Amino acid sequence: MTTTESKDLGAEELRARAAEALTRARARSDALTDAVDDEDLIRQHSKLMSPLVWDLAHIGSQEELWLVRDVGGREPLRPDIDDIYDAFQHARADRPALPLLSPAEARSYVREVRAKAFDVLERVPLGGRRLTEQAFAFGMVTQHEQQHDETMLATHQLRQGDPVLHAPEPPPARSGTLPAEVLVPGGAFTMGTSAEPWALDNERPAHEIAVDAYWMDTTPVTSGAYAGFLDSGGYDDERWWSPAGWAYRTENGITAPRFWKREQDGWWRTRFGVYERITAAEPVVHVSFFEAEAYAAWAGRRLPTEAEWEKAARFDPASGRSRRFPWGDEEPGAEHANLGQRHLRPAPAGAYPAGASPTGVHQLIGDVWEWTSTDLHGYPGFAAFPYQEYSEVFFGPEYKVLRGGSFGTDAAAIRGTFRNWDYPIRRQIFAGFRTARDAGPGEG
Repeated sequence: MTTTESKDLGAEELRARAAEALTRARARSDALTDAVDDEDLIRQHSKLMSPLVWDLAHIGSQEELWLVRDVGGREPLRPDIDDIYDAFQHARADRPALPLLSPAEARSYVREVRAKAFDVLERVPLGGRRLTEQAFAFGMVTQHEQQHDETMLATHQLRQGDPVLHAPEPPPARSGTLPAEVLVPGGAFTMGTSAEPWALDNERPAHEIAVDAYWMDTTPVTSGAYAGFLDSGGYDDERWWSPAGWAYRTENGITAPRFWKREQDGWWRTRFGVYERITAAEPVVHVSFFEAEAYAAWAGRRLPTEAEWEKAARFDPASGRSRRFPWGDEEPGAEHANLGQRHLRPAPAGAYPAGASPTGVHQLIGDVWEWTSTDLHGYPGFAAFPYQEYSEVFFGPEYKVLRGGSFGTDAAAIRGTFRNWDYPIRRQIFAGFRTARDAGPGEG
């Protein structure tokens, strides 16, 4: 095989990978929007969220801007709607008042954009520009769509009415009795990446960072453990809360995780239209950073830093190397993690032994996004690409980093280096946490 043929084969593999990822994302977008009628699509189910029909057309607008116009050099399809679907121009609470595309118009628009994007994918050279190298722009657009799919899933959780989404139950716990915590050794490791083809700007560049030895919860904090905090009066005891957290709790009357309600026989919750008793073995979900922080203080522990989380998720002490995922470098499979909306809830602690890290930490990928104690910032050598608004404008103390993905995160939009962020008050997202503590003298 000649060098040229080898390059062509590589390009075709990249095209096939990008096409599959784009197709999978669109199938999910269609499923989330087809599950409800037009009235539900245009309704704003919460001031925190956009109408579902806005998310759908926004997905198409971003795809048009990056793949059709920029990468493909094609004429604009709908320049008249650019402003309407610019997320930085209009707050979510204001979007229902905009002249949005109707459900039929939005579906027609995203289909037309996708057809042109696939034509671009077939024809554009995958190289020569950073945007097209390794099909990066197609990966970026795929991840954007999957992120909005998870946002739409969160909107489904907020809607009122009968259940419209259905999925099989996650697997049961398979690991037997697990230790409560795992010691992660101190020392330097490689954080971030310079090699992951579809990694976003805030994941770059790879750099060495050292952390002291620490103990990390083996699994995310479960609903049963969190109920212990509630039942002990933790929400009424200012000792466990930071000043900002206590102000948030008291001013908003927060008494439990979002969607939880105390009944005479214990704690219940609403989950995608189903009212059910909480499952004690599942990771707790729909808690804010402030609630996670208060639980950790009550338990005599703390939230991990972002670097501690990533070391637990990627570092292999035997080889001294940082992996792509806790289990290795291969893409996530159904045996590794609860991802991709295969299930509509977190899996019980210990459900994915094949996904454990070399140090024995479980469920670092999938199930629930995990709050860390770290503010969002750029790594040393950070360079915004392809636009500042992707992450740089969010740097600072207002946003806390979340790691690991949730049951609503697709495999295309998560890896050991992937960084998410949100305001510390956010509770509608699929967020939970695990705790850590410093190792003692002579440990690690």
